[in-house]
Amino acid sequence: MSVSKPLPHDAARLHVTGQARYVDDIPMPQNTLHLAFGLSTIAAGRISSINLDDVRAAPGVVRVWEAKDLPSDCDCSPSNHDEPMLSGATIQYLGQPVFLVAATSHLAARKAARLAQITYGERDAILTIDDAMAANSRFEDGPRVWEKGDAGEAIDTAPRRISGVIEMGGQEHFYLEGQSAMALPQEGGDVVVHSSTQHPTEIQHKVAHALHLPMHGVRVETRRMGGGFGGKESQGNALAIACAVVASATGRPAKMRYDRDDDFMITGKRHDFRIEYRVGFDDQGVISGIEFEHYTRCGWAQDLSLPVADRAMLHADNAYHLPHVRIESHRLKTNTQSATAFRGFGGPQGMLGMERVMDHIAHDLGLDPVAVRRANYYSAEVEGGAAPVASGDSPGGISDKKKQGEDLTSRGAQQVTAAGAPVVADAEQTTPYGQVVEDFILHEMTDRVLEGADYEARRAAVADWNAGNAVIKKGLAFTPVKFGISFTLTHLNQAGALVHVYQDGSIHMNHGGTEMGQGLFQKVAQVAADRFGVPLERVKITATDTAKVPNTSATAASSGSDLNGMAVKAACDTIRDRMANHLASLHQCNTRDVVFADGTVTVQGETYSFAKVAQLTYEARISLSATGFYRTPKLSWDRIKGQGRPFLYFAYGAAISEVAVDTLTGEYRILRTDILHDAGSSLNPALDIGQVEGGFVQGAGWLTTEELVWDQSGRLRTHAPSTYKIPACSDRPDVFNVALWEGANREDTIYRSKAVGEPPFMLGMSVFLALSDAVAACGSGYPALDAPATPERVLAAIERVRDGV
Repeated sequence: MSVSKPLPHDAARLHVTGQARYVDDIPMPQNTLHLAFGLSTIAAGRISSINLDDVRAAPGVVRVWEAKDLPSDCDCSPSNHDEPMLSGATIQYLGQPVFLVAATSHLAARKAARLAQITYGERDAILTIDDAMAANSRFEDGPRVWEKGDAGEAIDTAPRRISGVIEMGGQEHFYLEGQSAMALPQEGGDVVVHSSTQHPTEIQHKVAHALHLPMHGVRVETRRMGGGFGGKESQGNALAIACAVVASATGRPAKMRYDRDDDFMITGKRHDFRIEYRVGFDDQGVISGIEFEHYTRCGWAQDLSLPVADRAMLHADNAYHLPHVRIESHRLKTNTQSATAFRGFGGPQGMLGMERVMDHIAHDLGLDPVAVRRANYYSAEVEGGAAPVASGDSPGGISDKKKQGEDLTSRGAQQVTAAGAPVVADAEQTTPYGQVVEDFILHEMTDRVLEGADYEARRAAVADWNAGNAVIKKGLAFTPVKFGISFTLTHLNQAGALVHVYQDGSIHMNHGGTEMGQGLFQKVAQVAADRFGVPLERVKITATDTAKVPNTSATAASSGSDLNGMAVKAACDTIRDRMANHLASLHQCNTRDVVFADGTVTVQGETYSFAKVAQLTYEARISLSATGFYRTPKLSWDRIKGQGRPFLYFAYGAAISEVAVDTLTGEYRILRTDILHDAGSSLNPALDIGQVEGGFVQGAGWLTTEELVWDQSGRLRTHAPSTYKIPACSDRPDVFNVALWEGANREDTIYRSKAVGEPPFMLGMSVFLALSDAVAACGSGYPALDAPATPERVLAAIERVRDGV
């Protein structure tokens, strides 16, 4: 089998040799125009006058566009049609594109864009959560509220109560490859767009709208991205539209890329949140009732803020059963960059609020935080084992299907009680939004990671160290993750694929997913190779192309392998079955006697090469091309009521991190991290472990070093690598142990695997709470750290706890 093997990334050699081609590497026609935006220098107000004569006269400039010169509003919004490409007279944030320059070189366009003479009538900007609440500036008429039970009564009658607040900052995506696009004009007014995007179909749709074309007049191609993390789900729209407008107007190819400082100033970040909480619980820390208030700073346009805020609410419980809960969410409009999708899509913010509550309860009771967490876990999963299903079967006939089923059952054996009886779920074990938690495996995962990390002994060792050291304090923390997998906008849970088998037995395919370094193409190629029983080198996936696979969903929500793997499987199986039927007819036997394996096809004792069978099928005039389609089952979701089943399944993880803090400066280091992550029956363990490691470090960066700072005028001051600190190699844990949980997905996913893109990000919470644990050792008060926990914030928290605040 090709699946479940730890194979390297399909483009690894191209990456390290510099041969991997990105948008900026595509050879350009000689007469290509290069574009740059001229940006606003205020956060809120109106343009009083604008003089672009010097811009037009600058060396190399071919043409300049203001909003009035565009063929339409050129809306860039993925949701609310509230995001024109150019501002017009009204300015909504500092850094908003006001005009567009087309020049003969990238440098000429950038230099010219600085020459504009613009005067503004400035207004008071709404920059903060407090500003927005005071002005009632929001994207919905009022807060969104979801409730289960009677949280207020449960809190008021609980033996113990606490309340608190946590602030958490945003995060810059900082993909290695910046935003870029190129448009090539075609005959009849059509256009081909190359875009560094996670969502080619949205680019197609927005360009078609801007140029008044049907979607068939726009073809979008994406070979790969140098990172995305959600920042290329909607933020690439403006560049692609700009290039298409210029190409259409001039008949010349057009190309645009943001320099890093422009990328920072123009594009959206992760949403920053404030979460207030009030909790009632007993002497063991078991929660009886909880109330959350989420305040989400969304920026100037709606973008994807509503579903981001929804997902924060959906993950407000994290891994814990909350019998009585009320979640109130405010989606606030501010004069800052429009916040957008970022790995986890609101889930990390919601989870961090819940993990702060657990940490606060444990501190209030003087209990081990692990014990408090375990006391509140959901009950064990509904049933043991994973039944064999068609999606995970082998192409080798019935006997292989039976064996595959036995393998799946044995891998799921740890899901059954010691007595062999299935675990029965408590009927009340539902999430705050009404979904029954059927697959909860964190009890066993917690046991495993605590034992493997020697948690008890290290907890005692940390206490001994802190008792004997006044300057350097250590902290240790455990955090679990339960992350829902599926798009919460239900219709996006679909995927298509196109597969060709050529006469020589080579296989070519396309699907709707995009490759951004995560290894999606390799995983899907492994699926195809396994369906046909051929070596992986027989399979080639080429650029994602809207002309080959239409109406694609974004590669987001950790759904790339789940959706596209199943679509490719369906297409491959269609072709394989045609080949098997033809061979069976030649041999006058049943198709179940035709076995595809090891690059050959065996039938009634006779062995053919796969290439020979492809040739025979072609000569019999049988199609060797097929499309495949998949839609995620079991989903039903009403976001207004906050009720239903938005997720097919949950992915789980657990992490333990240990840190050391210098109490004189607030500086710290991550000493050790142990992670156990649930990837189901992994399609590629090597790629999945890489995703876990990278996700953890990025999550830890969000909560520690990565600080976005706006000044009082609304200018982003941390707008370059010199002022914005992402984690470096030296910031990773000195000891870093990562393992995958051995257990197949109980749901019918591709080979019983689980999504692994976003869930590991939240494991970084263990570092944040380890820092809190270290600070708590400095005095008697609760640290109440905010994120990011920069050295300055850590030092301030140390001073607070020393004062008993």
